[in-house]
Amino acid sequence: MLEAAAAPVVILLFYFYIRDQYEKEPWGLLVWGGLCGIYAAFVIYGVGLWLEGWIVHRETPLYTSFVSAALVEEGIKFLFLYSFIVHNPHCNEPFDCVVYSVFVSLGFAGIENMAYVTDPYWGGIETAISRAVISVPGHGMFGVQMGYHAAKYRFWNKKYGMLAAFVLAWLWHGFYNYFLLVKWQWAYICFGLWFVCLVLLSHKQIQYLLLHSPFRKV
Repeated sequence: MLEAAAAPVVILLFYFYIRDQYEKEPWGLLVWGGLCGIYAAFVIYGVGLWLEGWIVHRETPLYTSFVSAALVEEGIKFLFLYSFIVHNPHCNEPFDCVVYSVFVSLGFAGIENMAYVTDPYWGGIETAISRAVISVPGHGMFGVQMGYHAAKYRFWNKKYGMLAAFVLAWLWHGFYNYFLLVKWQWAYICFGLWFVCLVLLSHKQIQYLLLHSPFRKV
């Protein structure tokens, strides 16, 4: 089952690596990005436990989606991404921000996926398949959202780019969880529309950043 959990993560990492077609990032930094994502998973778990004991709340789909999960996860991943792009001389074209963001995000997704797939109650092959199709790509695209707006900050001097990087990744992630948790008739239809929109938007943003690479030969 560990292979089933790791396979979609490896496939997506390879996909984003080959999409970086003009000047690839050093392997050492990419591995470090993935390891930071793995480390972030344990930080997120610890922060989550701390918040559970510190904030008096009632578990609802809205709270669980936007606070317990999305806020904590995207917040920690954002801090790691920030450390990668601010003073990194290898981050020298817009798409690099997406690459680092996705490697951190999928490092986290790999650990989360293994936890779910190998769980004695929730795990199994059906869980592995559903998460390979929806959950792991979702984390990858949250990384695209964060990296795209971080690139706007670094390469286009957009003042609120880093704020947008966190807020929009958080909102996309929050709605992902909410549509899957809320118990109402049209939730899965909304999720399907949400997922299609996220895929199309991420593709458009990737194309835009690659088009504006300073290493691209016109």
